[in-house]
Amino acid sequence: MVLHIHFLQAQTKGPLPTEYNFIGAGFLPTYKIFFGDGILDLVSIAVAIIASVALIWAELKGIKTKKKYNFALAPAWQTILKVVIELFIIWFFLCKLALYNGLPFVLLIMVVLIAIYAFITTKTVAGRQIYALGGNRKAANLSGIDTNKVFFWVYTNMGVLAAIAGIVLSARNGSSTPKAGDGFEMDAIASCYIGGAAVAGGSGTILGAVVGAFVMGVLNNGMSLFGWSTDIQKIVKGAVLLGAVTVDVMSKRKKN
Repeated sequence: MVLHIHFLQAQTKGPLPTEYNFIGAGFLPTYKIFFGDGILDLVSIAVAIIASVALIWAELKGIKTKKKYNFALAPAWQTILKVVIELFIIWFFLCKLALYNGLPFVLLIMVVLIAIYAFITTKTVAGRQIYALGGNRKAANLSGIDTNKVFFWVYTNMGVLAAIAGIVLSARNGSSTPKAGDGFEMDAIASCYIGGAAVAGGSGTILGAVVGAFVMGVLNNGMSLFGWSTDIQKIVKGAVLLGAVTVDVMSKRKKN
């Protein structure tokens, strides 16, 4: 970062090419029809239908797997309520996009990344090793896991994701500056804790972190729309982070 600022002399570089800006501000192809007083994108509606079917199929598959291994099942009303809430969120979000300009390209990037890393963390040996390392590094090392190798690939992935985030941010802003991402690390940490990641490590999910990121995004946009000053916003986000950590620590103590 220091070398980056030195080479650019802390200057903002822009405007960037239109093709590059499409990464952060472009939209996928649409097929629009007239709907009421406006227009409706059928591609977004089709994606909502596919997402709904996939969600219900995944839930039924999970129930079948639990029955197969005699695991405890949640009450039927809780499962139905959870699915209904998730379907409502999917349809509300995609219907809003359908009534606007359709699906943004950055949403496609996010979905692809979620799918890749959700698969890695839940279906591969490497993903389970990451959880084992987060839970207890010494125990993971004694069990035969090469902890240094796991650390290397985790930090390498962090670098790749940071690069993708930088590309998306600069493309969305239409310019780049060395200080564009200052303070984002606090939002990232808070998103993980809000999404269920444990302070001690060893637990958490990709989807949980995404939900936490949405919460932080709504919080940031809300405070900006209300015109709150930067110092007040930092206090609020710090309080949210402190609250998420406190809830995690207290829940762990209660379980113990």
